[in-house]
Amino acid sequence: TALAAALAGGRGALAVLPDGRAAARVDAALTELLGPGHHVLLTADAGPEQRYQRWLAIHRGAVRCVVGTRAAMFAPVRSLGLAAIWDDGDAAHRDDHAPQPHARDVLLLRATQENAGLLLGGHAHTAEAARLVRGGWARPLVPERETFRAAAPLLRTVGDTDQARDEAARSARLPTLAWRALREGLALGPVLIQVPRRGYAPRLACDRCREPARCAACHGPLASVGADEELRCGWCGTAEPSWHCGECGGHRLRAVVIGARRTAEELGRAFPSVPIRASGRDHVLATVPDQPALVVSTPGAEPVPEGPGYAAVLLLDGWALLGRPDLRAGEETLRRWLNAAALARGRHDGGVVVVTAEPTLRAVQSLVRWDPEGHALRELADRETLGFPPVSRMAAVTGLPEAVAGLLAAAELPASAEVLGPVPLPETPAGRPRRTGEPPPGEQWERALIRVPPGAGGALALALKTAQAHRLTHREGPPAWVRMDPDDIG
Repeated sequence: TALAAALAGGRGALAVLPDGRAAARVDAALTELLGPGHHVLLTADAGPEQRYQRWLAIHRGAVRCVVGTRAAMFAPVRSLGLAAIWDDGDAAHRDDHAPQPHARDVLLLRATQENAGLLLGGHAHTAEAARLVRGGWARPLVPERETFRAAAPLLRTVGDTDQARDEAARSARLPTLAWRALREGLALGPVLIQVPRRGYAPRLACDRCREPARCAACHGPLASVGADEELRCGWCGTAEPSWHCGECGGHRLRAVVIGARRTAEELGRAFPSVPIRASGRDHVLATVPDQPALVVSTPGAEPVPEGPGYAAVLLLDGWALLGRPDLRAGEETLRRWLNAAALARGRHDGGVVVVTAEPTLRAVQSLVRWDPEGHALRELADRETLGFPPVSRMAAVTGLPEAVAGLLAAAELPASAEVLGPVPLPETPAGRPRRTGEPPPGEQWERALIRVPPGAGGALALALKTAQAHRLTHREGPPAWVRMDPDDIG
């Protein structure tokens, strides 16, 4: 509706979505509202030839409305009146290639320079969005609490204390409350089960002393990839048919983290007559029919129900998300939970959401109250006290120790800059896919964080860019990898 209003006012409109499935839904809604030919869809699924034709149509002014994924943030829309982004906390909005632009930041600059409006939409709030609201640059658009209560599902929690008193929770995967919600939900329609990890049993430990099961060859984590398959190392792939614990000598294993495949297998045995659909990285479902079914999904791959919504949503293993050693663990966990819970029916239609996490935690309380704005403001206050982004500007310098030391020595950093580290990074094991910014297998890298107060980010970026160019031009040792405002700072 906002895009259509911008077009009706004679201005251009641009919407950036985190993935092709979300962009396709907005594309269908705009086609139904405006008719064909008034906008274009820019996604990777269209193919290079068609994307180029659509890009030319935008550049020539033949089309003034664009819907697309991350690359659409640079679409040359004529007379831009509204730039919109959905779910700005999704990692897909950050480009991994230099200079690693974030769609939110690019649209913010475009809205300022082109005198356009900016709309940040989503079920969750990021600390960056909360900072814009608190500073007066943006205003919150939230419905009344009565509207929330009418549309939101019933939210229930199961903490560690509840599971300790629950006989079913000690002997089975799910506590009694979750099983009851699952059975009652299947009588009304599909049920969604969100599992933090894919695979079968991604993490195993000794059943006696809880020591993590490690590979004898490379000390990597052992994993079970199927019900009848032997143990294999998750790093080097070495089989461990006769594993025993190095601490206590035990031979029995227990699953520390249960994957989506194992969850689907267990639910299939418990409900043999109910169809089970899995959605994850290897195979993502776009939609599911409005019929009783168990839908097991990893975060971000939840299919949209074709009917009024899921009758029940189970959010499993909340500790696996909240316990990550990352600055954004709470914010990211709440975002994933809210995106899944938003697919459930309202409580008046029987919709219920059950989360297995300690009820006293901030993210759980924000989910129960459906208060992402309050959670984001508290996160922002904590980061302001600690001096972390988005209150400060930060750069990460990674590479070989001599590369990091050389770049820091050559850079004329602002007087207000504070260097944290360097500290060694974990080694990348052989056989595991290398992620962006990680060291190659066999190399020991270090990382240093450089923090400056607001307003000095441009000077920091210029200093690092100048030093990097000088070192590369004069071939002064190995290059370092620089990233401004990294999403992951540990």
